[in-house]
Amino acid sequence: MVILSKATSFFNGVPLIDLSKPDSMNLIVKACEEFGFFKVINHDVPMEFISKLESEAIKFFSSPLPEKLKAGPADPFGYGNKQIGKNGDIGWVEYILVSTNSEFNYQKFASILGVNPENIRAAVNDYVSAVKKMACEILEMLAEGLKIHQRNVLSKLLMDEESDSVFRVNHYASCSEMTDNNSNLIGFGEHTDPQIISVLRSNNTSGLQILLKDGDWMSVPPDENSFFVNVGDSLQVMTNGRFKSVKHRVLANSVKSRLSMIYFGGPPLSEKIAPLPSLMEGEDSSLYKEFTWFEYKKSAYKTRLADNRLILFEKIAAS
Repeated sequence: MVILSKATSFFNGVPLIDLSKPDSMNLIVKACEEFGFFKVINHDVPMEFISKLESEAIKFFSSPLPEKLKAGPADPFGYGNKQIGKNGDIGWVEYILVSTNSEFNYQKFASILGVNPENIRAAVNDYVSAVKKMACEILEMLAEGLKIHQRNVLSKLLMDEESDSVFRVNHYASCSEMTDNNSNLIGFGEHTDPQIISVLRSNNTSGLQILLKDGDWMSVPPDENSFFVNVGDSLQVMTNGRFKSVKHRVLANSVKSRLSMIYFGGPPLSEKIAPLPSLMEGEDSSLYKEFTWFEYKKSAYKTRLADNRLILFEKIAAS
């Protein structure tokens, strides 16, 4: 197990960050360096926003499959079932994916019995607005902790009206027919997130695991009142590898269904992604080639989940 410092608190092995404490800035930096993942408490996201969205999501996912399919297929936005991406990845999951910065057609949900598209729209907008604000505050704390002069150098990419951020609600039905032989049935296969930062919240059901440096998978105990934050590929590049984009996966639960809600904070499509100059000793110290978010996104979504998506953009050291 990685030991960050005596001052670092842990939640069953996961760095625990109390945003109300004055030392949270330095602890977030350490967590991003060592784990690429941490738990946040004392956030300002209203519980009523969380409860309202979860209620609407459960109402939707409880509908018969033929009804839910009316909100699909995910192209990429809308309802999807089991197929994750276009490259053969399959999981024990169904989901809704929406864009946060462009008009999503919530009328896709209008023909589903008992589901009000305006209620879903309002619930998503309230929740995403609050979580986005928290994500930006965390990014500004990271910039300050890295001693970057421009405190909003990262957060402005999420605040940009052209930001390519997305929001996803995953539902993993309980698979009670599972036996001891397939108790590790994959809900969502191992992967890193290509964006800058991801903020996840789930109901009180286990399943999430992160990959440690020693190659072992560590289960993350659920906590429905807190958030889990992880470094994305783009942030790993912008910090020139100082922060690590963590691999994670979800195992299906044999007893309870699991609902998770993830905000993926992404930059505008035209944004150039490269190590920040203040974090390099010179131009030659960059570990990555410069690329736009559009180029990386296009490349990433052509791969399988478990692939190392950044390897195509790494600079080859001279032999």
